[in-house]
Amino acid sequence: VQLQACGGGLARAGGSLMLSCAASGRTSRRSVMGWFRQTPTKERVFVAAINRSGGNTYYDDSVAGRFTISRDNDKNTVYLQMNSLKSEDTAVYYCAADMTTYSSDYGEIVDRSANTVGSWGKGTLVTVSS
Repeated sequence: VQLQACGGGLARAGGSLMLSCAASGRTSRRSVMGWFRQTPTKERVFVAAINRSGGNTYYDDSVAGRFTISRDNDKNTVYLQMNSLKSEDTAVYYCAADMTTYSSDYGEIVDRSANTVGSWGKGTLVTVSS
């Protein structure tokens, strides 16, 4: 899967931005996709993920209730709507595809480790000013 992310930029604290990630490749529609972010001093960490149909979404606690991930399989695109932005949201955001999943008694679980992601897009910088 090839990924092209865009939508980053500068926003004020409390403001909003939307990221989008266009996927191409024959497996893109069957891919669990998500977003990660990384700052210069920290490792790449999970932000959000969405399953193949778009029916299940997963969020890190730090963004739950503020960010919304969605996908349009007809356009092979995944989105990240970011609201109520905080200065700590400043980071380079990376689109991810072919995320690893596991089955459990509670349903599908998405592996949130960056080490198990199959495909990465180039990062897009989000800067939130306070």
